[in-house]
Amino acid sequence: MSEKKVMNRNFVVFGAILIQLCLGAIYAWSVFTKPLVETGWTKTQTQGVFAAGLALFAIVMVIAGRLMPKLGPKKLAMSGGIVLGLGYLLAGLFGGTDFWLIFIFIGIIGGSGIGLAYVVPIAVGMRWFPDKKGLITGLAVAGFGFGALLWVKLAGTWGSLIATYGLSKTFSVYGIIFFLAVLLGSIWMKFPPEGWKPKGWEPTEIEKNTSAPGNQMKSGQMLKTPQFYMILFTFVFGASAGLMSIGLMKLFPMQALMANGIDKVVASGIAGTAMAVFFSLANGLGRIVWGAISDKLGRKKSIVIMMLTQGIFVILFQWIAGTPALLYLGAALIGFNFGGNFALFPTITADTFGTKYIGQNYGWVFLAYGIGGIFGPIMGGKLGDMNNFSLAFTICGILCLFAAGIILGVKPPKQKAV
Repeated sequence: MSEKKVMNRNFVVFGAILIQLCLGAIYAWSVFTKPLVETGWTKTQTQGVFAAGLALFAIVMVIAGRLMPKLGPKKLAMSGGIVLGLGYLLAGLFGGTDFWLIFIFIGIIGGSGIGLAYVVPIAVGMRWFPDKKGLITGLAVAGFGFGALLWVKLAGTWGSLIATYGLSKTFSVYGIIFFLAVLLGSIWMKFPPEGWKPKGWEPTEIEKNTSAPGNQMKSGQMLKTPQFYMILFTFVFGASAGLMSIGLMKLFPMQALMANGIDKVVASGIAGTAMAVFFSLANGLGRIVWGAISDKLGRKKSIVIMMLTQGIFVILFQWIAGTPALLYLGAALIGFNFGGNFALFPTITADTFGTKYIGQNYGWVFLAYGIGGIFGPIMGGKLGDMNNFSLAFTICGILCLFAAGIILGVKPPKQKAV
């Protein structure tokens, strides 16, 4: 097929990153928590909005996968931008600092908007870049990770939006930006023509087999395969380790640093830097690098290496967190591998079940993130209350090592599409 009449696929990369930068707003919620507590909110209420956003993100993503064949990726992404933007705009116009209104507008409506749009850049990117599926997925989800840093800094130290305009106007400004930016990025969210492939690229035998019409599984078929559950639980264990580490990245290092004679205020600053700088930047970088690595080594081998090393890093963290330089190194390594989850699991889902229905299939796989988000942090918090942080890191580390063994057993399913 001639490429002359086909859109330049590099626009897809720009649109994907632009959309994901806005969707990363969910991880920027922390910048609003302190001002809200100062207005009388409890810490539990601030986390309630965040938890609602994460829950709706994961749940609606499953629904979005089913909507994509009906609406198409462009309309689905636009819908997500409208819902996300509307949620923040309504929070600014009517929510103020009222908990239940913010809970509904940002937690439920905003989280739903993110769930609607999230899978679109991934699904579209894979179709346009069959030669670089890992890299393009990594670039897209890196936008999500770096977006959190952008919105935190604009509201805080870079733009001082909250200090200058207050919470309500900041919500409104963000709502308008999200609406316009996602709509702009959606312009390029469309699949290539049937049968299109990059000039000069020829699929390998494995890729030909995966992309064959008979190997394109719908969600109902995928859910009946053992491969789905093997991928799901591998992701659950990887997500649990990373999210548990995020939840304890301030509390545990502070305790370990103070046990080594470091002043409380200094320890707080060191632990904060470990999370806000080393973990966060490595998290974004890991999405790109692991995606690129997987294009060379293959998805399964990459996940095995990532899980094995993550298991070792998480277990070792309990002994190195009390030394600043080693704490920074440990935070960066764990963050780097955690970011890799979001580049590798969409692509192994596509490699195993085909790219045609990746939009709906990855929504089911991504439920692992929600399960890990409950199991890891809650277990870490409970063991922390028992003054046994070390056991939490040991358990999650062992689960990552176990996950490496699980993913080794994943082979193309025998069941074929009808």
